[in-house]
Amino acid sequence: MARGHRKLAFVLAATDHGAMILNRFDYHAPNANAVYGVGIELLQHGAFSPVEIELSLGLLDLRRRYFGDGVVALDCGANIGVHTVEWAKHMTGWGSVTAFEAQERVFYALAGNIALNNCFNARAINAALAARDGTMKIPSPDYLRPGSFGSLELKQRETTEFIGQPVDYSPASLVDVPAASIDSIALPRIDMIKIDVEGMELEVLEGATRSIERHQPVLMIEWVKSNKTKLASWLTDRAYLVFETGMNFLAIHNTDRCSAHMGKAGLSMTI
Repeated sequence: MARGHRKLAFVLAATDHGAMILNRFDYHAPNANAVYGVGIELLQHGAFSPVEIELSLGLLDLRRRYFGDGVVALDCGANIGVHTVEWAKHMTGWGSVTAFEAQERVFYALAGNIALNNCFNARAINAALAARDGTMKIPSPDYLRPGSFGSLELKQRETTEFIGQPVDYSPASLVDVPAASIDSIALPRIDMIKIDVEGMELEVLEGATRSIERHQPVLMIEWVKSNKTKLASWLTDRAYLVFETGMNFLAIHNTDRCSAHMGKAGLSMTI
């Protein structure tokens, strides 16, 4: 029996982060001189966000130095898991990672990358992080067409970013995914939280308020699609020192001895 042609989207690539499952259509090229997307960056350069990852690994080392083994990191908006895999491998024997990804097809790649790289100290959860538990309706892009899938906004805004393909936000096309708050997970320890959720950063923080006040973790938060002023105020109101690193805020509680090392890393406070 003749079979129909199937376009292949997800492939396995050898990268600086280890073997990684990625979508070869994960890219958006807004002009001839620019292209972005986790998949295309791995295919073209072999690595994704190496400077940010190096900074985060150093912060995990500092949390271990000052708070001991058992370091816990949360990767919120993990995509295919570059940060998750790097953190888990680095913390073998002394720390763990919990990664959250809302897009089901991207989540499968995340879980596969955790397994391929033998990251037994990492786990993946298919959920959208939010202010409270429940269910969220999110769009589902075409993963067989070019698009920066990590740029997908789960909630449509007036200024929703074009990811390289039209995204249908009509009610009939949305799919249900679990929604969870960090507070509801009730972890006994949290050392670092990375939040890259395409405009929902403040909602994720709202759902993590008790956890942040209790554990005072290091926070790495993308601000580019959020209200930057409100985000900074939320952090400073809770006694966080805020540093700007590219499109991210790096926030460290003013009682955390890790903050003393930021000057050595070339970072200065923004507020």
